Amino acid sequence: MFNKPEASLAANSAAFENTALVKPTGFREYDARWLFPDEINLTGIQALGFGLGNVLFELLGDDKQPEIIVGHDFRSYSQSIKLALSNGLMSAGVAVHDIGLALSPTAYFAQFDADIAAVAMVTASHNENGWTGVKMGAARPLTFGPDEMDKLRCCVLDNTGIARKGGSYQRIDDMAQRYKDDLTNRPAFNRTLKAVVACGNGTAGAFAPDVLEALGVEVVALNCDLDHSFPNHNPNPEDMKMLHALRDKVLETGADIGFAFDGDGDRCGVVDNEGEEIFADKMGVLVARDLAKQFDQPTFIVDVKSTGLFLTDPELQASGAQTIYWKTGHSYMKRHTHDMQALAGFEKSGHFFFNAPIGRGYDDGLVTAIAICDMLDRAPDHSMADMRHSLPVTYGTPTMSPYCDDTKKYDVVDRIIAHFEALAKQGGTLIGQNIRDLVTVNGVRITLEDGTWGLIRASSNKPGLVVVVESPTSEANMRAMFAELDGVLSSYEEVGEYDQKI
Repeated sequence: MFNKPEASLAANSAAFENTALVKPTGFREYDARWLFPDEINLTGIQALGFGLGNVLFELLGDDKQPEIIVGHDFRSYSQSIKLALSNGLMSAGVAVHDIGLALSPTAYFAQFDADIAAVAMVTASHNENGWTGVKMGAARPLTFGPDEMDKLRCCVLDNTGIARKGGSYQRIDDMAQRYKDDLTNRPAFNRTLKAVVACGNGTAGAFAPDVLEALGVEVVALNCDLDHSFPNHNPNPEDMKMLHALRDKVLETGADIGFAFDGDGDRCGVVDNEGEEIFADKMGVLVARDLAKQFDQPTFIVDVKSTGLFLTDPELQASGAQTIYWKTGHSYMKRHTHDMQALAGFEKSGHFFFNAPIGRGYDDGLVTAIAICDMLDRAPDHSMADMRHSLPVTYGTPTMSPYCDDTKKYDVVDRIIAHFEALAKQGGTLIGQNIRDLVTVNGVRITLEDGTWGLIRASSNKPGLVVVVESPTSEANMRAMFAELDGVLSSYEEVGEYDQKI
């Protein structure tokens, strides 16, 4: 159907218009992301859709025509990319159901609401303008993992797909409203809550204020008008610019809480009524405490970037809750939360996964915000800041990302793992302490005798590494641990500048 894709093409040429450009590094561990049009062109997107359609026939069986939900986020080029993807899917014989402008969780919801197994959501999430990508799945509520992505990569790059007749296209124009209605088909909150809702001019601006207002929240909108140039900052609830803008608006308006949603609405960040950012892993501890009071001995899945409080918090320990640390990444976390039949999964980036009866297992920033409001509703005499103050004090860094090329980052991490494994075996120390344990399920998480820990792993969605450090004892130990890790990283010429540093 399509010629074998090229890894690079000259722009403004006939070949660029007629040949599929697909840079191989765009296929990541559990979704796909490229710079558009430098790393993938519209013909390349068609080839991607054609490959995805063929993978769906393999995964779902040849005896029935696959159907798929497609949606797109609010960027200047996302709709054209979605339509090119749909053309490729139809050429493979797939029935496409287009829900239009959507959040990623709107597309996941549509799989359930329309009883359609597969999904392809065109979004670059919180990445800077110029990026595009696709989040895909074929078994709700799960999204593709490495095995499915390997199948897709090989099918597209090796051009092994088969063209089939019978592909079709239809619109579902009311899915956004059906999604909102589903979230609001419940009692409003008893407690009067005033919330700043920050959307970074991303897609969530068309959803979050409406849903929270319908549940009785007094919404103060911050950058909720859609503007794909992102004139203020990227819609990223881990970005300190977004969190600081949210803090300022919470303090200015006397709000009870501030919510920050990312570009495709599957993540949620929180600022309390005192203007303090509560990083998502600490927020997860508070939500887990609340849920442990509602459900008997729940199981929680937590990613390796997250605070150690999930294991040491006295309230969680007393409740009998079980916590399992797992690989970072929305697909990994979603799958493990599902497979372990856990009540919820919490990821430091702000992806929260709630199984029944709270959610359907997929990550949804609005479901997260509602769960937090429910938590506040059940504690009418406590503010969000009161809850934050109730946590044992730890000293942690934001998630930091030094640059490392996609083709080199996994090798670099493998060498770093080997370095720390050798150091531990030899009885070496960091900040004057012995290494208590290493967790290498996803990069390397090094924990010292006093509980201070540091993580280095490869980013799953951009060219870079991920570095996080936390200490339960002192800011000095946190900074010293970061200096140790930074010293190791600086010895690798493949590692570049950080996006932010402590």
